[in-house]
Amino acid sequence: MRKTMLRWVALLAATIVVWAALAALGLSAAALFASLVVAAGFAVRGIGPSRVPKPAGMLAQGILAVSIGLMVDTETLSALGSSWLPALGVCAATLVVSVAAGLLLAVHRDVDTLTGALSMIAGGAQGLVAVTRELGGDERMVAVIQYLRVGLIIVTMPLVATVVFGAGSGGVAQARSGESQWYLDFLVVAGCIGVGIGAARLMRLPAPATLGPLAVSMAFELSGWNASVSAPTVLLPIAFVLIGWQAGLAFTEDSVRAVGRVFPWAVGLIVLVGVLCALLGLLLSYATGISLLEGYLATTPGGLSAVLAVSASSGANVTFVAAVQVVRLVIMLFAAPFGAKAFVALRSRAERRSEREQVSVDRRVRHGISSADDID
Repeated sequence: MRKTMLRWVALLAATIVVWAALAALGLSAAALFASLVVAAGFAVRGIGPSRVPKPAGMLAQGILAVSIGLMVDTETLSALGSSWLPALGVCAATLVVSVAAGLLLAVHRDVDTLTGALSMIAGGAQGLVAVTRELGGDERMVAVIQYLRVGLIIVTMPLVATVVFGAGSGGVAQARSGESQWYLDFLVVAGCIGVGIGAARLMRLPAPATLGPLAVSMAFELSGWNASVSAPTVLLPIAFVLIGWQAGLAFTEDSVRAVGRVFPWAVGLIVLVGVLCALLGLLLSYATGISLLEGYLATTPGGLSAVLAVSASSGANVTFVAAVQVVRLVIMLFAAPFGAKAFVALRSRAERRSEREQVSVDRRVRHGISSADDID
């Protein structure tokens, strides 16, 4: 017990140090990256805790899901206006492109089909990593590739927006109006998590710690009961650290080598997805009349905070860009668990059919041998 406690203390201390260093460098999602890297290092060296307790992992999923659900307010959705159909079409096309890229990734011998699909889904990196183990995928591979995607998008998106689409400066970031009391924020988050997980379990939904709180928080926000409620800022870093630890502590030396072998192939596919999403942005611009820059920003596959920052600083329509990004994010988080469940069911059915066919063949072979013995 004492040894386990010392390992947790050491992991927390190292995570805080690396987190502070990455934050000082201005790295986005520093808490998540720091916890993942530190936990992976501890796990490979055999000096870390065995795993994150399941209740803590579910709490992290719930906090993240509620924070996303509370972003889906009536103002954001109304920003789509008459453009809602093209926006939904682009979101659906992004999902198709992501899954197709995931299938290509699964061609690599170190990646199975489900892990490949979850690794390449464009949006909700933290949420996808959080539910991967529950869905039956390799959360280590998903974590590295998802965070690689986010990192590449954050680095390249401002450059592409400036050089290719002529993004300038002069916009003003839009802040959410209204402030709620901190204890009300905590009560809402706790209520959405508790009610959401309970309801999702009763309904037997996949990934109940994500889909349940996400649905309940969306319903709460769209009800308009208290538009100023938001997830307390202190909770998100805690959720990110738990999610990073959960994935990092599962690493082994073999898994590190596997990730290294997949890395170049993953980078190429991430770039391909980025290019295809940019083309979808051009289609969205043509269909809705928004600028090419706004179409590109609205369809960028990840890095929501960086996308909104560039939108605000360049004078783009931040509300529209945010609406498309948030709708896509919600679609991805809902589609991934249901898609994974359907895939697992189909795979199990195919395996059972194959087993039955093999049994039938074996019986025929045995029957043929028996008949031949009778003739002899």
